[in-house]
Amino acid sequence: MELDAAKIFLDVMRAGSFASVARLHGVDPSSVSRTIGLLEEQLGFRLFQRTTRRLVATEPGNLYFERIQPLIDEMERARDEARDVVAEPSGRLRITASVAFGTTCLVPLLPRFRRTYPALELDLLLSDAVLDLIAERVDLAIRLGPRLDSGFVGTQLMRTRYHVCASPSYVARAAKLRRPPDLSAHDCLLFPFPGYRTLWKFRDKRGEVAEVPVRGNIVISNALALLRAAQDGGGPVLLADWLVGASLKDGSLLDLFPNHDVSATDFDTAAWILYPSRAYMPRKLRAGIDFLKANIRSA
Repeated sequence: MELDAAKIFLDVMRAGSFASVARLHGVDPSSVSRTIGLLEEQLGFRLFQRTTRRLVATEPGNLYFERIQPLIDEMERARDEARDVVAEPSGRLRITASVAFGTTCLVPLLPRFRRTYPALELDLLLSDAVLDLIAERVDLAIRLGPRLDSGFVGTQLMRTRYHVCASPSYVARAAKLRRPPDLSAHDCLLFPFPGYRTLWKFRDKRGEVAEVPVRGNIVISNALALLRAAQDGGGPVLLADWLVGASLKDGSLLDLFPNHDVSATDFDTAAWILYPSRAYMPRKLRAGIDFLKANIRSA
């Protein structure tokens, strides 16, 4: 009982709340609270000071955390190494990605993943929030953008390219869009992020870069919703190739400036695989990385 409770205690220390740990383990927060309470009874001291708003570790709680954390981590490493002796990867693999990337690029791969690794359990955490990989016990994250300096181990999954697109119906009725500066006369569909909302960059074949101010009355925080709004004739939109590729192929969207590289931040962008640094990489993590690298481009 104490070992399992100690693992729960570590999770609470890392996450900072019973509710976060309850979500992690798929239980009710009251169950986590009871586990910590029983552990405190066994230890003979309080681990946390609890109020209605805050959960703060006591001085003995902090000392206990510092002493048992390396011990529990070493036990989990020993478990991973022993498990990896078996013929195939097993255990639970937790992967996080944005809602749009996960829905578009990862979900279609799930049947293939299941066939390839039948003994692996997959938790796919799709969120547009940047999750804390340690607190949420995430094995692998996929993040989008320029090269990331996040403090985690990173490897490039695939290069990304952005396109300014609009539906054929919008192009037919709207003012002409012959050159990037023409966008300034249009109501664009916008992300609520720096750059994406105010200024788009265009690089021509000669390498010359032009910055075009953009405006719009519709701002949407989700890329899938932006894609749908553009398909429905809502206006020009700046989206990544992995999201608009199928729409460009079937004609529901048109690439307005195919001879330009486009960006709101940096022209050198990619999807990155990130994972916490560790002395030993579990076989399940290596399997997940290898699977993504082998399959994501053809998804």
